[in-house]
Amino acid sequence: MIIRETEQTFVMTHQHEHAKLSGDIAKRFHARLFLNEERRDDALHAVYEHDRAWISMDDTPIWNDGAGAPYSFIDYPLLPKLLCYRNGIDETERGNAYAALLCSLHYANFEAIRTSDQPEMAAFRRHELERQARIRAALAPLDEAAVRRQQQILKLCDGLSLYVCLNEPGADKAREHPWYRAGFDAPLAAGEQYVAHWANPREIRVAPSPFAETFTVSVRQKHVPKTLIAEAGLHAAFDRTAWTEQQATFLAESN
Repeated sequence: MIIRETEQTFVMTHQHEHAKLSGDIAKRFHARLFLNEERRDDALHAVYEHDRAWISMDDTPIWNDGAGAPYSFIDYPLLPKLLCYRNGIDETERGNAYAALLCSLHYANFEAIRTSDQPEMAAFRRHELERQARIRAALAPLDEAAVRRQQQILKLCDGLSLYVCLNEPGADKAREHPWYRAGFDAPLAAGEQYVAHWANPREIRVAPSPFAETFTVSVRQKHVPKTLIAEAGLHAAFDRTAWTEQQATFLAESN
């Protein structure tokens, strides 16, 4: 679950809804950025499905007593999270091995996983490295430059979608989520860095612009009142809160 706290509510977004937003963003990238047109649809499939692991976890939101807030994807308990990560990539691989390769690369390269000495993290990474080797052998020969580029597109679109979900619409740089104030760690070319900012509460500019045209996207969320959580508990409060749609327009500009 993606959580943004306001004074009176928790704005809660299912991870799979965020992944759909990521895919809708990736679909508007200049086709040339994917490097390999034949694999573009597979790469888009990976972006749309990259958080399939969270479908079961987000079905029942859980309260974090220590934080006084719902558990989010950031602080969710480690062992069930790693198990669901693996299961989600398994599901993707059964339908599209190339998309699973990109998803596996995405998860295995999370800094917390890549640099951890925790046995569970290390075991997850080993399993994914073995998966990657198996898929590469089955799909050989692969255009590895395109694989790396499409992995970065997945990472960038994941970040752009989280930028929409984690920030108050229209927030200036000083009030943005700290992960994105300096830009996104997902260059598509050496020395390049993408930076987003809110032009106003409905419009976002990204520089340099990766987009072929200006477009509007939306994501489903629930603004769950804190008073309702205190009265009924998180699960019931979430169920009783109606879905809303947050829209955002990404402005295309010439590179």
